[in-house]
Amino acid sequence: MSFLKLTASTLAVAAVSATSAAARDNVQIAGSSTVLPYASIVAEAFGDNFDFPTPVVESGGSSAGLKRFCEGVGENTIDIANSSRPIRQSDIDLCLENGVTDIIEVRIGYDGIVFASQIDGPDYSAFEPADIFNALGATVLVDGEVVANPHTQWADFNADLPAEDIVAFIPGTKHGTREVFEDKVLMVGCETTGAFDAMIASGMSEDDAEDACIEVRGNGITVDIDGDYTETLARIEANPNGIGVFGLAFYENNTDTLQVATMSGVTPETATIASGEYPVSRPLFFFIKQAHIGVIPGVKEFAQFFIADEVAGPSGPLAQYGLVSDPELAATQAAVEAEETLEIQ
Repeated sequence: MSFLKLTASTLAVAAVSATSAAARDNVQIAGSSTVLPYASIVAEAFGDNFDFPTPVVESGGSSAGLKRFCEGVGENTIDIANSSRPIRQSDIDLCLENGVTDIIEVRIGYDGIVFASQIDGPDYSAFEPADIFNALGATVLVDGEVVANPHTQWADFNADLPAEDIVAFIPGTKHGTREVFEDKVLMVGCETTGAFDAMIASGMSEDDAEDACIEVRGNGITVDIDGDYTETLARIEANPNGIGVFGLAFYENNTDTLQVATMSGVTPETATIASGEYPVSRPLFFFIKQAHIGVIPGVKEFAQFFIADEVAGPSGPLAQYGLVSDPELAATQAAVEAEETLEIQ
């Protein structure tokens, strides 16, 4: 691979200012805990193989990373935000408010969200979205009525599940994983159980019904995890009956302590995510502040290295760690080379 060092553009110099152009010589990245291990692998390899310092990679969650990204332009702000969800209009509005007007979106591949528990714990081996909704939803359908969730054990609503107390450790609201968990598990479960239609029939607006569908119980039955997956793993280790929500790659690197459940009869693995058969998967991204390209050394070069075939392709080290390679990786490579920015309003 050949990566050319770029000279600073007039726009970037103006944005960051001449006094700060040389104030920082390493790329700074923050955001998604799901993307964190991939970004860390790439950052270490980048530092080892190129004439740039090793980038600094921090976690904190997708929303937190994008918030930092949108704080402004300059060497005192991060260059790249990792995210396990697409950028939202609210993120873009904050960026525009603070002068971050040119954003490059980079899709690095795909990941699955899995439900895992202690390897020697209860037999949580097969779930449907309806099971997760009936266990964790704040409001569910019981005997044709929409009621506050009365279930205390998994077997209360599905005799095929263990007669064990319901305890689930789920991603906190600042994590991109939470949005996928809500949309592809809770919302689907709400619809398939008939709870959504019953909410509409009771007089709820569609928006209110959707909000009710993704509201979780709390009270120790669901526990938001604001840290990364290592915190979720620690909670599972301390709670034999608990289940946790993880990224596929994290689970695959902890198969000695965790068992994973199927979802809708499909085992989460690279092949089923790549084919789209596994229902709870999502694309992973990072976002580049274009104004920092050519000003903060190595920003574009790092991005190009990250998505090179040898790194993010199906035979690269990221795939070995669990990333599902993007079949449209070549288009992403071309977009980064051309510094194509999002069309934002």
